[in-house]
Formats: sequence, C-alpha cells, structure tokens
Amino acid sequence: MTKNEIKATVLRLLSNLAPEADLTQLKPDANIRDELDIDSMDFLNFAIAVHEALHVEIPEADYPELATVNGCVEYVATRLPAPTPH
Repeated sequence: MTKNEIKATVLRLLSNLAPEADLTQLKPDANIRDELDIDSMDFLNFAIAVHEALHVEIPEADYPELATVNGCVEYVATRLPAPTPH
C-alpha cells in the first residue's frame, strides 16, 4: 500500500467522522482534533477506525502520532507488513 493510498483511507475515515468538514482544506500537518473540532471520543473512534481499516496495531501510547494526517500516514506506513515478493 502506498502512502497516497494510506492518505486516501485516512481522509475517508475522517470524512466519516466529520462529514460536514471540507477535508480539501485540511492542512496535512495541522492537528486533526483542532482543525475538525472533534473531541477525544471522536479521536479514539478515528484511531480504532484506522486500526480496523488498515490492520495496524496502534497502542494507546502512540495515539499522539496520529494527530496530523501526515503523522498518521507515516505511522501506518512504517507499520504495514512488507509486501511479499511473487
């Protein structure tokens, strides 16, 4: 999975969480909670959705890594299993 595919998935999950938000205006390094005005429960639901959609274990201690779109993409990209050669 490429970083662009991860980013598209992250943005889709955010759009489910904040359907009224214009994600085209979301800066990749801006704090997601601040930009989308979501509370800690919504952010927890986002972290769970990332785990379920991308099959990456995310310990609670690592939740701050998901604070921005870029941070989330980098976090997931470094934890995805390596593709198996054919």
